Amino acid sequence: MNTLRAARTLQPRALASSRMVVRAASTTHTSAASSVIPVSNIEAQWETLTNKEQTEVYEQLLEAQKRDWKTLSLDEKKAAYYISFGPHGPRKPVDEPGTGLKVFGLTIAIVGAAGVAFAAIRLFGGPAPRTMTKEWQEASNELAHEEKQNPLTGITSEGYKGKGHVSLK
Repeated sequence: MNTLRAARTLQPRALASSRMVVRAASTTHTSAASSVIPVSNIEAQWETLTNKEQTEVYEQLLEAQKRDWKTLSLDEKKAAYYISFGPHGPRKPVDEPGTGLKVFGLTIAIVGAAGVAFAAIRLFGGPAPRTMTKEWQEASNELAHEEKQNPLTGITSEGYKGKGHVSLK
């Protein structure tokens, strides 16, 4: 729509108004200049039209909408709605239908692959480091008591009831 507005403002008003004149009739509409692009099924044609043809159709429908809306044909009403609010230009959907399902499936596949890699590393990895044994951690607690580490709120404070450095059960 922005390109249509820009194209319309660049053209002289005399040329724009004399090019497409749509006259009202009961159900058939004739134009002074023969319209190359019919407004019926404009949804299928819109993307293939050049900017100039899109501007011509837009101006043709703009003139037609100035008349009584009861005299507009159903095709003209549909075309006017599509040009104003249809999924083209900046309103065209960014993603194709079904993209969300593909993203979900690939996310599940990647998370699954990460889980398999984690399990394989844990399965084929070596034993835990010696500092992760319960005996080592209890020895770390005893060392902390001897060296009076963190006497205000930590392991050597009065009334401390925590586990200290022991993280294993």
